[in-house]
Amino acid sequence: MRVLGIETSCDETSAAVVDNGSQIVSNVIASQIDIHAKYGGVVPEVASRRHLELILPVVQEALDRADCVLSGIDCIGVINRPGLIGALIVGAAAAKTIAYGANIPLVAVHHLEAHIYANFLTGADIEFPLICLIVSGGHSDIVHMADHGSYRIMARTRDDAAGEAFDKCARAMGLGYPGGPIIDKLARDGDPGAIHFPRAKVGDTLDFSFSGLKTAVIRYAQSMDAKMRVEDIAAGFQQAVVDVLVDHTFRAAEQTNVKQILIAGGVAANSALQSAMKSRGERLGIAVTAPPPVLCTDNAAMAAGAAYYVYERGESAGLDMDCFASEPLGISRQGA
Repeated sequence: MRVLGIETSCDETSAAVVDNGSQIVSNVIASQIDIHAKYGGVVPEVASRRHLELILPVVQEALDRADCVLSGIDCIGVINRPGLIGALIVGAAAAKTIAYGANIPLVAVHHLEAHIYANFLTGADIEFPLICLIVSGGHSDIVHMADHGSYRIMARTRDDAAGEAFDKCARAMGLGYPGGPIIDKLARDGDPGAIHFPRAKVGDTLDFSFSGLKTAVIRYAQSMDAKMRVEDIAAGFQQAVVDVLVDHTFRAAEQTNVKQILIAGGVAANSALQSAMKSRGERLGIAVTAPPPVLCTDNAAMAAGAAYYVYERGESAGLDMDCFASEPLGISRQGA
C-alpha cells in the first residue's frame, strides 16, 4: 500500500511517499530553522504563513521524486495532533483537499505515534512487546507497546521536556537555536565530569523533571568567567539529561520484561543518548533501535509510516477531521 504523508505540526513543511509502512520512496522536508533562529525559537504565526507558501510545492515534489501521481496513492496520512494549531491546520486542509479531490482515504496521525513509527522505516527487526522513549521539544514520555496501536504511558515529564531544556540552556549559553544539535556538537570537546549538574528523581515514579537541571545550568552559565569552558558546561548538561533518560527507560524495560527499546523524537538524534542507550542495551541483552537523524526530527515519512498501520487496523478520517494543539497518545481522532 502506498501512502502520501503530510507533516506541518511545527516548523518543517514535509511530504513523503512510503510503501507498506516501511519503505521510503520520497521524503521532502522544507525547514524553517533559518527563519526562526533570529527569534530564538519558533514563532507560530510565521510558521503557519510559511507552511501556506510551501505545502503544495512540497507535496508535488514528493510525488515527483517518487515518480508517482495521485491515482497511485492508496491513502493520505496527515499529522493533526498535537502541535501548533495554525501550522497543523495548513497540513490538514491540504490533506483534506487532496483526499476529496482525488477520492483517496484520509487518516489522522498523532505526532508522537508518527515519531514511534519512524523506527519501522529503518529496516530493523522490531518485535513486540517493547518500550519506546519519546524525547522532543514538547515531550519526554516512556511508552509500553504490546502491539501496533497499543500505548500505555509509563512516564512523562512533570515540567520541561528534554528538548525544551536543550533549547533554553543553549540560549542561556549564547549558542543559538536550535540548541540540541549545537550542544551535542560542543559536548564532544567537553568533559562531562568537569561540572556535576543535578539529576532529578520524581518520587518512586519513572516520570522526568528537567526544570531543576535547566535552572542550574542557566545560573552556572550566567556566572561563568573566562576560566570556564562552554564545552564543559554543554557536556555536563548533556550527560545529566542522558543519564536520566537512559536510567528511566531501562527501568521501564525491566519492570515490563521487554527485550526491545525504541528511541524516537528530535532528541533521539543526540549522539550521546544513542551511544549510551545502545551500550546499556548490549550489556543487558536488550535490542535498541533508533532512526537516523533525518527521521528523528519532524518529517512526513514518519507520518506516512504510521498512517499505514492506522489504516490497516480499520481507522480512517472524514472531511470533518479536526486538529488539536494538545492530545494524549492513544486517543483516536479520525473525526471532529
